[in-house]
Amino acid sequence: MIRKQPPAPALDRIDVALIGLLQNDARRSNKELAAAVGLAPSTCLERVRRLHDAGVITGSSVTVAPRAVGVGLEAMIRIRLRRTRQGALQSVLDVLLAHREVVAVHHLSGLDDLLVQVAVRDADHLRDVALEVVGDHPEVGDVQTSLIFESWRGRPLPVYADD
Repeated sequence: MIRKQPPAPALDRIDVALIGLLQNDARRSNKELAAAVGLAPSTCLERVRRLHDAGVITGSSVTVAPRAVGVGLEAMIRIRLRRTRQGALQSVLDVLLAHREVVAVHHLSGLDDLLVQVAVRDADHLRDVALEVVGDHPEVGDVQTSLIFESWRGRPLPVYADD
């Protein structure tokens, strides 16, 4: 389902500091976080819980070496829909998000409608995903695939709440 962004909650300097610390290392203990921002551990825990409840913090993750989990190839698939209407977009999203090979989907402006990152075992697996998952959908007009040779992890999101 296409989701609408909720209104951003007001963030103070402590919220901003907590977000920055957790983006850099989500495994930090509550005790470490509390010391870093100058709060009692119980107050810090409540602050982090509030950030989760408000949808500011949406999850935590670990970075995994692709080859260690059987991923030998990653690619970006650019998709242009036949029609750019809500039902067509949702239909394609439903199909894409149902497949474990799909790592991320971005809805774009411009010539392409979607940019899809996939992680697969090898070239044959990529072909199958590109043809069966994406290419067979009646709402998909054009598909272009680019291999990812190497990736670099970006920095955490900037927090503009106090600008």
